[in-house]
Amino acid sequence: MTLPDRALAAGGLASLDSEREVVEALRGGDQQALATLYGWYGDRLYRQAILPRLPIVELAEDVLRDTFRLALERIDQFNLEDRSIFFWLRRIAINRALDTHRAHARAQRLEDKLVAEPESAPVGVAPPAPDRKVEVEETAALVAEALALINPRYAEALRLRLLEEMSREDCAKALGVNVNNFDVILHRATKAFRKIYPPR
Repeated sequence: MTLPDRALAAGGLASLDSEREVVEALRGGDQQALATLYGWYGDRLYRQAILPRLPIVELAEDVLRDTFRLALERIDQFNLEDRSIFFWLRRIAINRALDTHRAHARAQRLEDKLVAEPESAPVGVAPPAPDRKVEVEETAALVAEALALINPRYAEALRLRLLEEMSREDCAKALGVNVNNFDVILHRATKAFRKIYPPR
């Protein structure tokens, strides 16, 4: 089957007939159909639906990929009548962008809290009680083991920010990236660490 590759009509949307052909091809497992759909609407979704709600380029690009992956998985749920598939894709993209933004914000708050906790402890707080010494040592060993199992760059980001308590700016400099990129790395590192901790 030859997929439609026509220029988009006025308003930047493909004709409904062209979209029907692509939707049917998608339901038949045609990967080229997904590429066609991406070519039509990928950039528009990224700039109009995703990036304004998630202004972190790396995360926004992840959401765009997720949008088309979910669209392919859910294409049987889509009912093309008299409205372009763009609006269905837009709703998926917005939901994913908002979910990702909330998750990133939660991770940032958690990370800020973890970093702030040592600073907020009252001066003169007693060290862990003797009967907790073993527990503390075991926890430290588990953390070290988990860090060794994740991406080395992620592990370094966690060590610098949480264990060495370096500022975000200094961490970014140490990794050779800007602060926004470091925030993304730290977010992904936190997710990777959570998945594997405790390692046994």
